[in-house]
Amino acid sequence: MADFDDSRLDDREVLLTYDAALRRLAECGARLRSEWYGASATIFALAEADRPRAVIAVGTDARLIRAVLEPVCPVPFVAWPRQGLPGWVGPLDLVLIMASEGSDAALIESAQEATRRGARIVIAAPEASSVAEFAASRSTTLVPTTTGDPLAAVMLMLAALHELRLGPPVSVESVADAADMVAEASSPFVDLSANPAKGIACAMADAQPLVWGGSVLAARAGRRVAGALRVVTGRAALSADAHDLMAVIEATEPADPFADPFEDDPSADRRPCLLILDDGDAHADVSRAAAALRAACSRRDVRSDSLEAPEGEDLARYVMLLQKGRFTAAYLGIGLGSTSLG
Repeated sequence: MADFDDSRLDDREVLLTYDAALRRLAECGARLRSEWYGASATIFALAEADRPRAVIAVGTDARLIRAVLEPVCPVPFVAWPRQGLPGWVGPLDLVLIMASEGSDAALIESAQEATRRGARIVIAAPEASSVAEFAASRSTTLVPTTTGDPLAAVMLMLAALHELRLGPPVSVESVADAADMVAEASSPFVDLSANPAKGIACAMADAQPLVWGGSVLAARAGRRVAGALRVVTGRAALSADAHDLMAVIEATEPADPFADPFEDDPSADRRPCLLILDDGDAHADVSRAAAALRAACSRRDVRSDSLEAPEGEDLARYVMLLQKGRFTAAYLGIGLGSTSLG
């Protein structure tokens, strides 16, 4: 991969070659609205359904749904990471299937198993898809999706869970607005001096990325952002809890003030750069952990930066952090000349 060149971030011809990836990031809010308008009637029809004994979620971002529901869900909730279903699932239980692409073999197996056992099913998938076909039964509700966006499928499922009286209210419009705000501030047409995503990408140009989010949802966003950074850099971007990241930071040798950046290979001993995802969580343990990480960075001469989403409902702040991180990863990839932005 080429050396990082920050001039590429404001070069219109270079940015044009990445138009499809940047456009997909910018259209996140539009996809959310489109999916909501197409599925809202189906979702509202769930309001009269009986409460299940337990809820089992499978598919992309099942753990995100768990993070949102765990504090309030009145029945046991399981995010199932493997093929099939737990042995105890039966007709009294609700199985959630997020299948935005509709052809995943593991989800087809889970759909078949849920149907065979007579479980109630709510599935977010394209109407004309294999997983929707195998999930079809008298106890199945198909929430139709059309954009192939896993995040949109999750938002629809969370809205459905609210109608089932199993989760908190969800404003898809406010989440879409949050995504639009990030797209505007991080637009490729906003130059480096005023674009926070481009600025942090420059800070990470030769660094080993570390990503930390203090709240449950910020940590979920951190894992997604770290994954995007790994794709564009080929580096082992790490998202972990504060204790594990502290060990990495404290083990970093102080920077050599006499190092020659033109003669020394920056990839031989990359210094970490900490990216903190701050969603405004005011809990004392989150604040203490953030302060400790920043203090450690100061002691070891490790750079730290923050992405912030201090206002709005939980899911809007989550999406704001996620999209800011994804734009940052995209610009880092563009500066490095990456052939893929994920």
